[in-house]
Amino acid sequence: MIVKPFEQVVTEHGPMVLRVCRAVLGPADAEDAWSETFLAALKAYPDLPAEANVQAWLVTIAHRKAIDVTRAQARVPVPVGEIPDRPGGAGPLDGDLWDALARLPDKQRAAVAYHYLAGLPYAEIAKITGGSVDAARRAAADGVKTLRATYPLEGAHS
Repeated sequence: MIVKPFEQVVTEHGPMVLRVCRAVLGPADAEDAWSETFLAALKAYPDLPAEANVQAWLVTIAHRKAIDVTRAQARVPVPVGEIPDRPGGAGPLDGDLWDALARLPDKQRAAVAYHYLAGLPYAEIAKITGGSVDAARRAAADGVKTLRATYPLEGAHS
């Protein structure tokens, strides 16, 4: 089997990986995670088996890079003007989908991003996140249900 040049892999899968990074991390950290994903992938690409699912492989790397970013952010203090009475974003949504995704629990956000943005089947999502297929399916369904209830769609009528 002929192996595609890595540049072609980036061209084919780059936009999907960026969408996943944005959904999981938000727009501020997505490009750094995207770059880190493809740097890691470039190093490992020569050893990737020819029959491997490149898309799932890239999402797995992006998932790990997102975890790294999330862990690093947890260690950095964030200055705030005023300390909120309640933790988290209890205020109304500003209409931005990324903000709505950020409010989902981590597993739901990952399942929604990996299934609906990357197009991965639940079995692949389960491998990436370390859960069962049913748990991945449930997390995606719960995430979408929450998004439908909390994300305002202009002009949409129930």
